[in-house]
Amino acid sequence: MAYQAGGQRPAPRPVPETPEAQAYLEDYAELLEGFSFPSLVVDHCWDVVLANGAFRSLFREVGPHPTAMPDDNFLRFVLFHPDAPTVLGDHEASWCLPMLAHFARTVDGHGADHGLQAIRRDIAQDPIMEAAYRHGLPHWIRAVGEGAVEQDGAVRPLVHPDPHRGATECRIVVETSRALEELGCARVTFVLREARRSTSRERRTRRTASHLRVVPTAD
Repeated sequence: MAYQAGGQRPAPRPVPETPEAQAYLEDYAELLEGFSFPSLVVDHCWDVVLANGAFRSLFREVGPHPTAMPDDNFLRFVLFHPDAPTVLGDHEASWCLPMLAHFARTVDGHGADHGLQAIRRDIAQDPIMEAAYRHGLPHWIRAVGEGAVEQDGAVRPLVHPDPHRGATECRIVVETSRALEELGCARVTFVLREARRSTSRERRTRRTASHLRVVPTAD
């Protein structure tokens, strides 16, 4: 199963530790805490540099995992954590495949990056994920269009652990400042919408080995 992929994850790519960069990130962390929406700062590997309390609250019921915690590397969480579908609604179509496609495009531009290659190796270790990456993904992109690969502006379903929110949606807003861009980072914010009616089935959902329906089932 995909969430078993990988072992000891390599250490995250370090952000430059100049006094100016450190001071900026410390102040930026204060800024994030002022946001009511879940927000995080990530690098191009989706290693999480900063995350606010609203983000941690969104994923507070997620169980432990050695390599795929949401506040460690968000891409790994989406792809490999068995609890991801309990928070990320319509997990395969709305989260897994778009982020897998985004990852594939990033690999094309940063092929030699050690962090990206480590994720690629973990994808290869899972037969279903690998089949989706090599064969299902190109078919999916042709079907839905290249725009589905973009993160900024996408509207995706969520199941918030706060019962007052429950099953809802968020718009993903990706932004970067000059200083963040120089650090190779961007801010990702989940702008939550009004709650829609939740079901117990949505909250109990777990991903299984056959979660990637884009991959044809062998006869």
